[in-house]
Amino acid sequence: MLFAVPDLDAKDQQVLGEIERFREELRHQVAEPRRWEGQLRRSLVAGAIQGSNSIEGIVVTIQDAQALVDGEEMSASVDDADRAAVTGYCEALTWVQQSAHMNGFVFHEMLLSALHFMMLKHDLSAWPGRYRPGAIYVSGGDPLNPVYAGPQPEQIAQLMAELMDWLNTGDLDAPVLVRAAIAHLNLVSIHPWRDGNGRMSRCLHRLVLARDKVLAPEFASIEEWLGEATNTYAYYEALRQTRTSWQPERNTHTWVRFCLRAHHMQAQLVQRRLERAAKTWHELAEIVSATGLDERVVSALYAAALGQVRRTTYQHDENLTRDQAVRDLQTLRRLGLIEPLGHGKTQRYTAAGAARQRAQEIVRQLGRTPLRDPYSD
Repeated sequence: MLFAVPDLDAKDQQVLGEIERFREELRHQVAEPRRWEGQLRRSLVAGAIQGSNSIEGIVVTIQDAQALVDGEEMSASVDDADRAAVTGYCEALTWVQQSAHMNGFVFHEMLLSALHFMMLKHDLSAWPGRYRPGAIYVSGGDPLNPVYAGPQPEQIAQLMAELMDWLNTGDLDAPVLVRAAIAHLNLVSIHPWRDGNGRMSRCLHRLVLARDKVLAPEFASIEEWLGEATNTYAYYEALRQTRTSWQPERNTHTWVRFCLRAHHMQAQLVQRRLERAAKTWHELAEIVSATGLDERVVSALYAAALGQVRRTTYQHDENLTRDQAVRDLQTLRRLGLIEPLGHGKTQRYTAAGAARQRAQEIVRQLGRTPLRDPYSD
Protein backbone atom coordinates (compact mmCIF):
# COMPACT_ATOMS: atom_id res chain seq x y z
CA MET A 1 0.00 0.00 0.00
CA LEU A 2 1.24 3.48 -0.96
CA PHE A 3 0.25 7.02 0.00
CA ALA A 4 -2.74 7.80 -2.20
CA VAL A 5 -3.99 10.74 -4.22
CA PRO A 6 -6.35 12.74 -1.96
CA ASP A 7 -9.73 14.19 -2.76
CA LEU A 8 -9.30 17.76 -3.95
CA ASP A 9 -11.65 20.52 -2.86
CA ALA A 10 -12.92 23.53 -4.81
CA LYS A 11 -9.99 25.71 -3.77
CA ASP A 12 -7.49 23.11 -4.94
CA GLN A 13 -9.26 22.92 -8.29
CA GLN A 14 -9.13 26.70 -8.58
CA VAL A 15 -5.40 26.75 -7.83
CA LEU A 16 -4.79 23.92 -10.29
CA GLY A 17 -6.67 25.86 -12.96
CA GLU A 18 -4.54 28.94 -12.35
CA ILE A 19 -1.32 26.92 -12.52
CA GLU A 20 -2.43 25.29 -15.77
CA ARG A 21 -3.07 28.73 -17.25
CA PHE A 22 0.44 29.76 -16.19
CA ARG A 23 1.84 26.61 -17.79
CA GLU A 24 0.01 27.14 -21.04
CA GLU A 25 1.10 30.77 -21.23
CA LEU A 26 4.70 29.84 -20.44
CA ARG A 27 4.58 27.07 -23.06
CA HIS A 28 3.52 29.52 -25.74
CA GLN A 29 6.10 32.10 -24.64
CA VAL A 30 9.04 29.71 -24.77
CA ALA A 31 7.85 28.17 -28.06
CA GLU A 32 8.86 31.40 -29.85
CA PRO A 33 12.66 31.46 -30.31
CA ARG A 34 14.35 34.31 -28.46
CA ARG A 35 18.08 34.86 -28.17
CA TRP A 36 17.96 35.16 -24.39
CA GLU A 37 15.95 31.98 -23.84
CA GLY A 38 18.93 29.60 -23.68
CA GLN A 39 20.58 31.63 -20.94
CA LEU A 40 17.30 31.79 -19.01
CA ARG A 41 16.84 28.02 -19.24
CA ARG A 42 20.35 27.43 -17.91
CA SER A 43 19.81 29.86 -15.04
CA LEU A 44 16.62 28.01 -14.03
CA VAL A 45 18.48 24.69 -14.01
CA ALA A 46 21.23 26.31 -11.92
CA GLY A 47 18.60 27.53 -9.45
CA ALA A 48 17.18 24.01 -9.16
CA ILE A 49 20.63 22.53 -8.54
CA GLN A 50 21.45 25.11 -5.90
CA GLY A 51 18.01 24.84 -4.25
CA SER A 52 17.69 21.08 -4.05
CA ASN A 53 21.23 20.62 -2.74
CA SER A 54 20.97 23.45 -0.21
CA ILE A 55 18.09 21.56 1.45
CA GLU A 56 20.62 18.82 2.21
CA GLY A 57 23.22 21.27 3.54
CA ILE A 58 25.27 21.22 0.32
CA VAL A 59 25.75 24.91 -0.28
CA VAL A 60 27.10 26.47 -3.47
CA THR A 61 26.51 29.96 -4.79
CA ILE A 62 24.16 30.52 -7.70
CA GLN A 63 27.23 31.72 -9.65
CA ASP A 64 28.97 28.38 -9.12
CA ALA A 65 25.80 26.46 -9.99
CA GLN A 66 25.55 28.55 -13.16
CA ALA A 67 29.18 27.80 -13.99
CA LEU A 68 28.47 24.08 -13.61
CA VAL A 69 25.49 24.24 -15.97
CA ASP A 70 27.55 26.25 -18.46
CA GLY A 71 30.34 23.66 -18.36
CA GLU A 72 32.75 26.10 -16.72
CA GLU A 73 35.04 25.89 -13.72
CA MET A 74 33.45 26.46 -10.32
CA SER A 75 35.34 28.67 -7.89
CA ALA A 76 38.13 27.22 -5.78
CA SER A 77 36.08 27.87 -2.62
CA VAL A 78 33.79 24.91 -3.43
CA ASP A 79 35.18 21.86 -1.62
CA ASP A 80 35.59 18.53 -3.40
CA ALA A 81 32.61 16.81 -1.73
CA ASP A 82 30.17 19.61 -2.54
CA ARG A 83 31.56 19.90 -6.07
CA ALA A 84 31.01 16.18 -6.66
CA ALA A 85 27.50 16.29 -5.17
CA VAL A 86 26.24 19.17 -7.30
CA THR A 87 27.94 17.76 -10.40
CA GLY A 88 26.13 14.45 -9.90
CA TYR A 89 22.83 16.24 -9.42
CA CYS A 90 23.43 18.25 -12.58
CA GLU A 91 24.01 15.04 -14.54
CA ALA A 92 20.77 13.55 -13.22
CA LEU A 93 18.77 16.66 -14.12
CA THR A 94 20.29 16.69 -17.60
CA TRP A 95 19.04 13.12 -18.08
CA VAL A 96 15.59 14.12 -16.82
CA GLN A 97 15.44 17.00 -19.28
CA GLN A 98 16.23 14.62 -22.14
CA SER A 99 13.69 12.07 -20.95
CA ALA A 100 10.83 14.21 -22.23
CA HIS A 101 11.93 13.31 -25.76
CA MET A 102 12.47 9.56 -25.20
CA ASN A 103 10.19 7.10 -26.99
CA GLY A 104 9.16 3.92 -25.21
CA PHE A 105 9.84 5.42 -21.79
CA VAL A 106 8.66 3.47 -18.73
CA PHE A 107 9.31 4.00 -15.03
CA HIS A 108 11.49 1.21 -13.62
CA GLU A 109 13.41 0.58 -10.42
CA MET A 110 16.69 0.35 -12.34
CA LEU A 111 16.01 3.77 -13.88
CA LEU A 112 15.80 5.34 -10.42
CA SER A 113 18.81 3.36 -9.26
CA ALA A 114 20.79 4.71 -12.23
CA LEU A 115 19.77 8.27 -11.39
CA HIS A 116 20.74 7.66 -7.77
CA PHE A 117 24.12 6.36 -8.93
CA MET A 118 24.67 9.53 -10.98
CA MET A 119 24.06 11.64 -7.89
CA LEU A 120 26.04 9.61 -5.34
CA LYS A 121 28.79 7.88 -7.35
CA HIS A 122 31.40 10.11 -5.71
CA ASP A 123 30.68 8.41 -2.36
CA LEU A 124 30.63 4.62 -2.60
CA SER A 125 29.97 4.37 1.15
CA ALA A 126 26.48 5.69 0.39
CA TRP A 127 25.81 2.58 -1.73
CA PRO A 128 24.87 4.54 -4.89
CA GLY A 129 22.15 2.71 -6.79
CA ARG A 130 21.71 0.08 -4.07
CA TYR A 131 18.92 -0.13 -1.51
CA ARG A 132 19.77 0.34 2.16
CA PRO A 133 20.36 -2.85 4.17
CA GLY A 134 19.04 -1.59 7.51
CA ALA A 135 16.49 0.64 9.24
CA ILE A 136 16.63 4.37 8.67
CA TYR A 137 15.61 7.36 10.79
CA VAL A 138 15.51 11.01 9.75
CA SER A 139 16.69 13.21 12.59
CA GLY A 140 15.36 16.67 13.36
CA GLY A 141 16.66 19.17 15.87
CA ASP A 142 17.12 16.51 18.55
CA PRO A 143 18.94 13.32 17.40
CA LEU A 144 17.13 11.37 20.14
CA ASN A 145 13.74 12.25 18.63
CA PRO A 146 13.63 11.33 14.91
CA VAL A 147 11.10 13.20 12.80
CA TYR A 148 10.60 10.20 10.52
CA ALA A 149 11.14 6.44 10.63
CA GLY A 150 11.18 4.69 7.25
CA PRO A 151 9.77 1.22 6.48
CA GLN A 152 11.90 -1.81 7.27
CA PRO A 153 14.48 -2.82 4.63
CA GLU A 154 12.67 -6.06 3.78
CA GLN A 155 9.67 -3.96 2.63
CA ILE A 156 11.64 -1.81 0.19
CA ALA A 157 11.63 -4.08 -2.87
CA GLN A 158 7.88 -4.63 -2.72
CA LEU A 159 7.10 -0.95 -2.11
CA MET A 160 9.38 0.21 -4.94
CA ALA A 161 7.79 -2.28 -7.33
CA GLU A 162 4.37 -1.00 -6.29
CA LEU A 163 5.50 2.59 -6.82
CA MET A 164 6.79 1.80 -10.33
CA ASP A 165 3.51 0.13 -11.20
CA TRP A 166 1.57 3.15 -9.94
CA LEU A 167 3.82 5.57 -11.88
CA ASN A 168 3.16 3.65 -15.10
CA THR A 169 -0.54 2.86 -14.69
CA GLY A 170 -2.04 4.41 -11.54
CA ASP A 171 -4.30 7.46 -11.27
CA LEU A 172 -3.48 8.53 -14.83
CA ASP A 173 -6.58 10.72 -14.85
CA ALA A 174 -5.31 12.75 -11.85
CA PRO A 175 -3.68 16.15 -12.58
CA VAL A 176 0.01 15.67 -13.34
CA LEU A 177 0.97 18.15 -10.61
CA VAL A 178 -0.83 15.98 -8.07
CA ARG A 179 0.73 12.77 -9.42
CA ALA A 180 4.20 14.37 -9.22
CA ALA A 181 3.57 15.42 -5.61
CA ILE A 182 2.39 11.93 -4.61
CA ALA A 183 5.35 10.30 -6.38
CA HIS A 184 7.65 12.65 -4.45
CA LEU A 185 5.94 11.81 -1.15
CA ASN A 186 6.04 8.06 -1.68
CA LEU A 187 9.70 7.90 -2.67
CA VAL A 188 10.90 10.15 0.16
CA SER A 189 8.78 8.11 2.58
CA ILE A 190 10.00 4.70 1.36
CA HIS A 191 13.49 6.18 1.77
CA PRO A 192 15.05 3.27 -0.10
CA TRP A 193 18.68 4.43 -0.09
CA ARG A 194 21.22 5.22 2.60
CA ASP A 195 21.58 8.80 1.38
CA GLY A 196 20.24 11.11 -1.30
CA ASN A 197 16.56 10.23 -0.78
CA GLY A 198 15.40 13.86 -0.68
CA ARG A 199 17.30 14.81 -3.82
CA MET A 200 16.03 11.71 -5.62
CA SER A 201 12.43 12.41 -4.59
CA ARG A 202 12.64 15.97 -5.90
CA CYS A 203 14.24 14.62 -9.07
CA LEU A 204 11.37 12.13 -9.50
CA HIS A 205 8.88 14.98 -9.02
CA ARG A 206 10.57 16.77 -11.91
CA LEU A 207 10.70 13.58 -14.00
CA VAL A 208 6.93 13.04 -13.71
CA LEU A 209 6.40 16.61 -14.93
CA ALA A 210 8.93 16.18 -17.74
CA ARG A 211 7.03 13.17 -19.08
CA ASP A 212 3.88 15.31 -19.21
CA LYS A 213 5.57 17.25 -22.05
CA VAL A 214 3.40 20.33 -21.58
CA LEU A 215 6.27 22.45 -20.33
CA ALA A 216 10.04 21.91 -20.28
CA PRO A 217 11.04 20.67 -16.79
CA GLU A 218 13.29 23.64 -16.11
CA PHE A 219 10.22 25.91 -16.30
CA ALA A 220 8.04 23.60 -14.16
CA SER A 221 10.41 22.62 -11.35
CA ILE A 222 9.88 23.71 -7.73
CA GLU A 223 13.36 22.74 -6.50
CA GLU A 224 14.58 26.32 -6.51
CA TRP A 225 11.50 27.42 -4.57
CA LEU A 226 11.95 24.67 -1.99
CA GLY A 227 15.58 25.69 -1.48
CA GLU A 228 14.69 29.11 -0.07
CA ALA A 229 15.24 28.96 3.68
CA THR A 230 11.68 29.76 4.79
CA ASN A 231 10.26 27.44 2.13
CA THR A 232 12.59 24.62 3.19
CA TYR A 233 11.17 24.84 6.71
CA ALA A 234 7.63 24.73 5.31
CA TYR A 235 8.63 21.75 3.13
CA TYR A 236 9.78 19.72 6.12
CA GLU A 237 6.74 20.80 8.10
CA ALA A 238 4.39 19.63 5.33
CA LEU A 239 6.13 16.25 5.31
CA ARG A 240 5.98 16.03 9.12
CA GLN A 241 2.25 16.81 9.15
CA THR A 242 1.65 14.06 6.61
CA ARG A 243 3.70 11.30 8.23
CA THR A 244 6.14 10.57 11.05
CA SER A 245 6.59 6.91 10.06
CA TRP A 246 5.52 4.67 7.18
CA GLN A 247 1.77 5.29 7.43
CA PRO A 248 0.40 5.18 3.87
CA GLU A 249 -3.18 5.24 5.11
CA ARG A 250 -2.69 8.88 6.21
CA ASN A 251 -4.45 11.63 4.25
CA THR A 252 -2.09 13.42 1.84
CA HIS A 253 -4.16 16.56 1.29
CA THR A 254 -1.83 18.83 3.33
CA TRP A 255 1.16 17.67 1.32
CA VAL A 256 -0.52 18.09 -2.06
CA ARG A 257 -1.72 21.57 -1.11
CA PHE A 258 1.82 22.51 -0.13
CA CYS A 259 3.13 21.36 -3.51
CA LEU A 260 0.38 23.12 -5.46
CA ARG A 261 1.13 26.34 -3.62
CA ALA A 262 4.85 25.94 -4.41
CA HIS A 263 4.10 25.37 -8.09
CA HIS A 264 1.85 28.42 -8.21
CA MET A 265 4.42 30.69 -6.54
CA GLN A 266 7.29 29.39 -8.69
CA ALA A 267 5.20 29.85 -11.85
CA GLN A 268 4.64 33.49 -10.89
CA LEU A 269 8.37 33.91 -10.37
CA VAL A 270 9.25 32.30 -13.71
CA GLN A 271 6.75 34.57 -15.41
CA ARG A 272 8.49 37.58 -13.91
CA ARG A 273 11.86 36.25 -15.02
CA LEU A 274 10.61 35.94 -18.56
CA GLU A 275 9.42 39.53 -18.40
CA ARG A 276 12.70 40.64 -16.86
CA ALA A 277 14.67 38.82 -19.56
CA ALA A 278 12.72 40.40 -22.41
CA LYS A 279 12.89 43.92 -20.97
CA THR A 280 16.58 43.64 -20.06
CA TRP A 281 17.52 42.38 -23.53
CA HIS A 282 15.59 45.24 -25.12
CA GLU A 283 17.25 47.88 -22.94
CA LEU A 284 20.73 46.48 -23.52
CA ALA A 285 20.13 46.21 -27.27
CA GLU A 286 19.45 49.95 -27.28
CA ILE A 287 22.75 50.60 -25.49
CA VAL A 288 24.66 48.40 -27.94
CA SER A 289 23.00 50.03 -30.94
CA ALA A 290 24.07 53.46 -29.69
CA THR A 291 27.71 52.32 -29.47
CA GLY A 292 27.78 50.94 -33.00
CA LEU A 293 28.95 47.53 -31.76
CA ASP A 294 27.90 44.26 -33.36
CA GLU A 295 24.47 43.09 -32.15
CA ARG A 296 26.00 39.85 -30.87
CA VAL A 297 27.53 41.61 -27.85
CA VAL A 298 24.04 42.04 -26.41
CA SER A 299 24.35 38.37 -25.42
CA ALA A 300 27.45 39.06 -23.31
CA LEU A 301 25.99 42.21 -21.80
CA TYR A 302 22.73 40.44 -20.98
CA ALA A 303 24.53 37.61 -19.13
CA ALA A 304 26.64 40.15 -17.25
CA ALA A 305 23.57 42.17 -16.29
CA LEU A 306 21.69 39.14 -14.91
CA GLY A 307 24.71 37.75 -13.09
CA GLN A 308 28.05 37.09 -14.71
CA VAL A 309 29.49 36.26 -18.12
CA ARG A 310 32.63 34.29 -18.95
CA ARG A 311 34.60 34.56 -22.13
CA THR A 312 34.21 30.87 -22.94
CA THR A 313 30.43 30.86 -22.40
CA TYR A 314 29.95 33.95 -24.56
CA GLN A 315 32.23 32.47 -27.21
CA HIS A 316 30.18 29.27 -27.28
CA ASP A 317 26.78 30.99 -27.22
CA GLU A 318 27.64 33.23 -30.18
CA ASN A 319 29.82 30.71 -32.06
CA LEU A 320 32.85 33.01 -32.01
CA THR A 321 36.59 32.48 -32.12
CA ARG A 322 38.52 33.07 -28.93
CA ASP A 323 39.98 36.30 -30.32
CA GLN A 324 36.55 37.65 -31.30
CA ALA A 325 35.15 36.97 -27.84
CA VAL A 326 38.17 38.57 -26.12
CA ARG A 327 37.93 41.69 -28.31
CA ASP A 328 34.21 42.08 -27.65
CA LEU A 329 34.64 41.82 -23.88
CA GLN A 330 37.59 44.19 -23.90
CA THR A 331 35.52 46.71 -25.86
CA LEU A 332 32.60 46.45 -23.43
CA ARG A 333 35.02 46.88 -20.55
CA ARG A 334 36.64 49.93 -22.17
CA LEU A 335 33.18 51.47 -22.60
CA GLY A 336 32.48 50.97 -18.89
CA LEU A 337 29.62 48.52 -19.52
CA ILE A 338 31.22 45.52 -17.76
CA GLU A 339 33.86 45.03 -15.08
CA PRO A 340 36.00 41.96 -14.30
CA LEU A 341 35.74 39.64 -11.30
CA GLY A 342 38.42 37.11 -10.41
CA HIS A 343 41.17 35.99 -12.73
CA GLY A 344 42.48 33.03 -14.69
CA LYS A 345 40.08 30.19 -15.54
CA THR A 346 37.36 31.55 -13.28
CA GLN A 347 37.52 35.15 -14.49
CA ARG A 348 34.10 36.54 -15.30
CA TYR A 349 32.49 39.91 -15.87
CA THR A 350 29.50 41.66 -14.38
CA ALA A 351 27.54 44.62 -15.71
CA ALA A 352 28.67 48.16 -14.96
CA GLY A 353 27.65 51.71 -15.79
CA ALA A 354 24.50 52.25 -17.84
CA ALA A 355 24.00 48.50 -18.37
CA ARG A 356 23.90 47.84 -14.64
CA GLN A 357 21.64 50.85 -13.97
CA ARG A 358 19.04 49.82 -16.53
CA ALA A 359 19.06 46.18 -15.44
CA GLN A 360 18.64 47.16 -11.79
CA GLU A 361 15.76 49.51 -12.59
CA ILE A 362 13.88 46.67 -14.30
CA VAL A 363 14.34 44.50 -11.21
CA ARG A 364 13.06 47.32 -9.00
CA GLN A 365 9.98 47.74 -11.16
CA LEU A 366 9.13 44.04 -11.27
CA GLY A 367 9.88 43.48 -7.58
CA ARG A 368 7.50 46.07 -6.18
CA THR A 369 4.60 43.64 -5.89
CA PRO A 370 4.87 40.49 -3.72
CA LEU A 371 4.00 37.15 -5.26
CA ARG A 372 0.41 36.11 -4.58
CA ASP A 373 -0.26 33.18 -2.25
CA PRO A 374 -3.10 31.33 -4.01
CA TYR A 375 -4.40 29.80 -0.76
CA SER A 376 -4.57 33.01 1.27
CA ASP A 377 -7.12 34.88 -0.84
